[in-house]
Amino acid sequence: MTATDLTVHTHSALHFDKPFSCDSKLDESFAKIDWQAPWLCHLNQLSYISKAIIQLSGTNTESAQTDKIENTPDVIAKVLNTALQQQADDLQQSLPQTKPALNNRAQTLRFVSQNALPEGEAYESFIATTGNIPTRDNLHDLFNGSIWLTFPKTKALLNYYHMCEIAKKGISTSRGRVRDTITVFDENGAILVTAEPSIGEALVSFDWQASLITPRECWDNPQQISADDKNNAKAAVYIFGHALLEKLLQPRKPLCAHSVIIYVSAEFFKLKRSERIEYLDNQLAEYMHDLLSREDVTPRKLSPLPILGVPHFWAENADPSFYEDNQVFRSGRRQKV
Repeated sequence: MTATDLTVHTHSALHFDKPFSCDSKLDESFAKIDWQAPWLCHLNQLSYISKAIIQLSGTNTESAQTDKIENTPDVIAKVLNTALQQQADDLQQSLPQTKPALNNRAQTLRFVSQNALPEGEAYESFIATTGNIPTRDNLHDLFNGSIWLTFPKTKALLNYYHMCEIAKKGISTSRGRVRDTITVFDENGAILVTAEPSIGEALVSFDWQASLITPRECWDNPQQISADDKNNAKAAVYIFGHALLEKLLQPRKPLCAHSVIIYVSAEFFKLKRSERIEYLDNQLAEYMHDLLSREDVTPRKLSPLPILGVPHFWAENADPSFYEDNQVFRSGRRQKV
């Protein structure tokens, strides 16, 4: 793969043309978000969303240039819909759609009130048949919406597989292997992207020395990313799980992601962040399609990754002794999956 092999689009600078009107207020939990955290840097439309949430949570007294949001419920859905449309405008593309399952047609995605979900209808089925994503005014759904913005093809693919499994087995207390795997990754997943196979192989083998410590200089710093032909990075982690993003509001060393590994060429790390993410969404959707199609798929196919051990994610991991905690960095099952 070379840089010219990647189908990418450059995002234009964000423009906030409308004065912000902010009578609505979110609860104090939103004020806890550190929008500069390294695990949030990859989120699409982060600049717009962060400005809107900061203003809505009352933590910024300065005037902001964002879109008007009325004093009504469902403000998170409004913020996400504005970000979704802005992203489509930036890319000069149509709004993203669902992946048709069964007899359904592709539906254009939009965020709606949780109250729009009919009583008794499965959340996944409602999204597949309408394109509407029920959204509450809470942190969990803000991060879920942000992942829909960032990885729309992969999220749509996961919804597709939910639908296929529901059609086969119906709705019951037991989701089954496929839906269990989807749910674990959707809530708690992370993607290790690497141009150095030994790093990925070491992660699968629970070899923390060879994956996180020895090749530390190979790891990309998400807070310093820029398109640079001299960038020699060979590894990075991008969080997919929206529940994991919520947990990271209070970072704890034992927090562990369930990861997949995407191998790329070194050219990937010379791209702009938006270009990386668009390429990665395509690759991740293909990876998850292959994984979820396998007869032996289970959540154990996802590799455990103590998320604060990712280089540049947490200042304390600059000291190798950080990794000596055997309760967090365990020897594991040491087998390839």
